[in-house]
Amino acid sequence: MFGLFGKNKPVKIRSRNENKKYGVAAKDVKELLKKGCKLLQLPSPGAHICLYSDGTTVTEEFFQTLPDHTELVLLCRDQTWSGVVCDIGQLLKTDRYADGLIEAARGLLSDEKSPQRRKILTDLLLNLEDRSELESREEHEEWFKGVDARFKTKSAYMKFNCEGRMRGYMKEVHGATKTIQKAKVREEFLKTSKSLSEMLKTAKNNGCYFDRTEKERLCTREGWFTCQGSYEQKVCQSLHSINPYGSRESRIVFSTWNLDHRIEKKRTIIPALLEALQNHKSSDINLNYFYGLLFTRENLKLVHIVCHKKGAHNLLCDAKEIFREASDTNKAKQNVKEKKRRLV
Repeated sequence: MFGLFGKNKPVKIRSRNENKKYGVAAKDVKELLKKGCKLLQLPSPGAHICLYSDGTTVTEEFFQTLPDHTELVLLCRDQTWSGVVCDIGQLLKTDRYADGLIEAARGLLSDEKSPQRRKILTDLLLNLEDRSELESREEHEEWFKGVDARFKTKSAYMKFNCEGRMRGYMKEVHGATKTIQKAKVREEFLKTSKSLSEMLKTAKNNGCYFDRTEKERLCTREGWFTCQGSYEQKVCQSLHSINPYGSRESRIVFSTWNLDHRIEKKRTIIPALLEALQNHKSSDINLNYFYGLLFTRENLKLVHIVCHKKGAHNLLCDAKEIFREASDTNKAKQNVKEKKRRLV
């Protein structure tokens, strides 16, 4: 064991407040402290060394067991280190949009060997390089790679993206026509489908949900979307969030987020509509109710792909709302009750 102490060990060392690493060779901790303090211009009294990875203190005996080129941190008296978390903390204290901050994050990433820490730094860098404040193709050409040339702004493309999802839902409704065997039922369903399609077109396919310039948007003015949690939850327990306006990568990742129907479209809504038309005309159907379930925030939740549960939701349509007459009657009764309350 003692024979090892005479051999110089190459390591990488840095200070707590700077991410630049230096190669140093020393035969023991005492020599490493001396060389390190001189190189990093730090006071030697109270100086100590720890592992960069997790902050473990490096003792004389521990030093001899370290692999060559281990990353270490030289600390002054009273300073502590808890691994890559400290680097992130230092970064976040800096101006979020400073070029120096981004360069510091890139520097850490370029020299990082741990896959886990590389993932953390990559995600951090993605947020640091956020350019969501830019809107036009001329300002942020990188964001528009792969996007049709007719789209000149991010908001216009995001609106089109949402419209496409809504048109897809409408296509599924219309596609159910193929399953209907009775001619009269098929005819009434086609009328209903056409009416729903016209309502959706009038609302401009509700593309406003993804358009940050619209009042009915699902995001902040800056473009941040927050997962609303799975169908049975009030909020997302994992606090997922994303800004597809920030970068091309975020825009692509956002395409995996879902507008999930709480009361399910294929399993519940469309079958309920088909059943209602078995013995009723399209004019008897409460179109506003079905439109709300299929295409609006009344029944849609924006969810991260992890929060999108594809199993049966086991939620049913409200039988009292399916037909227009029943719905109008219920609303009339409710209005009478409210008037009575006001009179009392």
